[in-house]
Amino acid sequence: MTAQKTSFVMSLVLMLGMIGSVTSGRQKYLEASKDLRFASYATSRQAEQLATDEAVRARALKTIERMGITKIYIEVYRGGHTVAREHLIFVRDWLRSKAIDVVGGIATVPGGNFGVRQEGPLGWFNWQNEKTQRDLEKVVRTAAGIFDTFIVDDFLCTGDVSAESRVAKGDRSWGEYRRALLTELAHSVFVGPAKDVNPHITMIVKYPQWYDRFHLFGYDTRTLPEIFDKVWVGTETRGRNTQRFGFVQPYEGFVNYRWLAGIAGEKIGGAWFDHGDCAEYDFLDQAYTSVLAGAAELVFFNFANVMAGHPDHEKVIAESDRLTDLAAFVREHPVIGVPAYKPPNSNPAGDMYIMDFLGMLGIPIIPVHTFPEEAPVIFLPAQAAADPDLIDHIERARARGVHLILTTSLIIASSEGDELARMAGVKADLRSEPIRAQLAQESSSKDVTVDIESPIECQAERGNIVCTSGNRQYVFLKVSDSPQGRVVLLNTHTYSQADFDAVGEVLLCPRRLGLLEMQEPALSILRDAFGGAAFDGPGCVTYHPFGSFASGNCVIQNFNDEAVDVTLTVAIQEGKPSQFVEAFSGKPIAVRSARPENNIALDLPIRPRGRVWVRRAD
Repeated sequence: MTAQKTSFVMSLVLMLGMIGSVTSGRQKYLEASKDLRFASYATSRQAEQLATDEAVRARALKTIERMGITKIYIEVYRGGHTVAREHLIFVRDWLRSKAIDVVGGIATVPGGNFGVRQEGPLGWFNWQNEKTQRDLEKVVRTAAGIFDTFIVDDFLCTGDVSAESRVAKGDRSWGEYRRALLTELAHSVFVGPAKDVNPHITMIVKYPQWYDRFHLFGYDTRTLPEIFDKVWVGTETRGRNTQRFGFVQPYEGFVNYRWLAGIAGEKIGGAWFDHGDCAEYDFLDQAYTSVLAGAAELVFFNFANVMAGHPDHEKVIAESDRLTDLAAFVREHPVIGVPAYKPPNSNPAGDMYIMDFLGMLGIPIIPVHTFPEEAPVIFLPAQAAADPDLIDHIERARARGVHLILTTSLIIASSEGDELARMAGVKADLRSEPIRAQLAQESSSKDVTVDIESPIECQAERGNIVCTSGNRQYVFLKVSDSPQGRVVLLNTHTYSQADFDAVGEVLLCPRRLGLLEMQEPALSILRDAFGGAAFDGPGCVTYHPFGSFASGNCVIQNFNDEAVDVTLTVAIQEGKPSQFVEAFSGKPIAVRSARPENNIALDLPIRPRGRVWVRRAD
């Protein structure tokens, strides 16, 4: 019997077994899927096992049912391993017979004789080479004849520095060359061939989480969302205190998803995170952060890890209703906050991943890819310098009294740095000279060392934060008031390329930052500089308000390993109830009078690695 006939017989047998395969539990998950669905990604080796091993299939079904999974991504190729066509068809039809949606996928990494490996520090492709392009196009064409939806995993990028790529690069920067190359190949290798085979196929590009490095390695955030039909986003922040996957902060998943969602618009789809370097609570944290960012689908990488188990799996199952309720609420009431301007493909200079760290200090940062014309408070890090019209935007914003927060790295990076320095009340000859200094805190029992971008000397004044190094006193935060509105200078340094080079890191945060150790009173001053501190509490606690700051509706997450006490201050609103509930549990929250007058306070104890959802009672 030929392979095609065998495949047909297998498919027919599987389809005949569909009756009664959907359990009551499965139906529950299907009904909830409009708000939030769980999915998982099976790598090529796992896909082959599912096709050839009945015992693996039996375990897989138990896992799918236990986790409430309604979609499986089946990988066709990874690292030199290509799954046979008949195996892909078998797994596709078997999953469909169990009422599971199926999507094809590919991890574009070299292996064996497939494509050409790059010359560079990571195991990526040399995409300039024609063999790489031919080999991948062949796989894409095969997959497009099997699947109606197809996703390109993390590795649509390159760091190749071979002679072949150097010639093709010409006078362009590596980033410009790589973005142009992969934009072209997104058409010629992926979307074009796939739609040639299957005109109705939906093609998905999935971005990894390292958003401030995309522009260096070919991930064009302007062109790829236009070329592909859908956009998925990596929110895989993992453990924040370990070096293996970088000292990535949980808020990064929120930043990455919200920023790309703004660019992709209606094309935005699921969030994707993994088990790598995830201790207890890290996997669950990724789920909540993804939902708060707006994800309606959570993709667990990878299916073998899901089958093997993790301490957080039972938590995800136990809290699936909470996650679903929150996803439904976020869809109608997206998280609001202080817009942070990062145009597509922008260079972060010394502000790399700064939004993640500010978010971890309780400042509700919302990344935006276009200048936020209507916002009353705007954060402008170095990334904003990529906008050639930035100074015009700023002048219009100041004309309406906007509160601006600038970074020293922006002033240094901007072609209009002299004018920005004048607005911030500092000299125009700023230089990038990162140093470490101690925060000068009035009541802290702990020394806190922070990185500042430039040695700007100052005197302590009300509303400012200063730090010391040796016998000198430097600006950490400086407030300047004028008739055109308040301008705040934030003189921090997170990471620059030099920090990455120092430890040989390529993509992820290369070291810990003392910034997260900030305590009172400096922490409250910093929050106030971003438009007002809505709550009192320690660092590593994130604040996600809904609708308006005045409403009091929010989710507050505690990423500390010990319990914290947070006080949320809310204005009394005429005609609005002053009763609040913790929406996850449905329990009422006690309120008390607070200063200033006509305010109430909510005292919120939050368990280690826990969260509360505050909602005004209707």
